[in-house]
Amino acid sequence: MTFPARLLALLDRTHPAAVVSAHCDGPCGVYDPASARIAAEAVLSMTKKILAIDMSSEGAHNTYIRYVAIKEAEAEETKRQLAILWHDYFKPEHLSAHPDLHEVFWNAIKQASAAKTSVSVEAATELLTQIEKVHNIFWSTKGREVEWVLANP
Repeated sequence: MTFPARLLALLDRTHPAAVVSAHCDGPCGVYDPASARIAAEAVLSMTKKILAIDMSSEGAHNTYIRYVAIKEAEAEETKRQLAILWHDYFKPEHLSAHPDLHEVFWNAIKQASAAKTSVSVEAATELLTQIEKVHNIFWSTKGREVEWVLANP
């Protein structure tokens, strides 16, 4: 072992670093369910566009494939944004105040999968309903009432 390595090892034994923790990898403190809502709105919008395609028109198959790819990517992004909130923001005290927290998130993420794997306005609309529940719980943990607003109603 080199002298610097021995010196650092001795320092670690005599003056260990304090144990710290953060609720995420980089505690920026910036959380908002709006990211999930925006992605879910894109899922609904693309679902409507897919259903409106006249498949007999020129280029329809290409358009269909592009719209499906976008819808599926946005559904996956919705799941990612929900998972970030669920895993990084919410703490045990939030669960005490909202005992249905895990079920609400589980249902929302499962609904994102349902909207991803189908071409259903109902599934995409239900996804937004589930995210609204997350929105309401999230803002209640901050002691704020924030109106649920859709960018593209």
